[in-house]
Amino acid sequence: MRIALPVNGEDLDPRWGKAHDVVVTEVDHGEISSWELHEVEWDRLHDEGPHGTHHARIVRFLIANKVDTVVIDHAGQSMLNTMAKMGLRVITGQTGSARQAALRAAAPQP
Repeated sequence: MRIALPVNGEDLDPRWGKAHDVVVTEVDHGEISSWELHEVEWDRLHDEGPHGTHHARIVRFLIANKVDTVVIDHAGQSMLNTMAKMGLRVITGQTGSARQAALRAAAPQP
């Protein structure tokens, strides 16, 4: 499972579309096997360019990094709709340790 999480240090950043850093992690058999920090600068880029440009930027990032799950605190409805159309699993309402959130997301669902 490849999971994208906005981070601020070791914790989840509550700002998905305005995150400065995003981690793409891979979790296999309940263990983190890779942890890649990307300085996306969405905080700076959010309001640059015509309307819709920023969502396209996020979509390109998710596709390029082969993400199948996004773990966030929240996102706007338009971004949530876009990720749903991409077939991504989106887990909202997450806070605290980014590593723990990734492991929770990868845990088998009851």
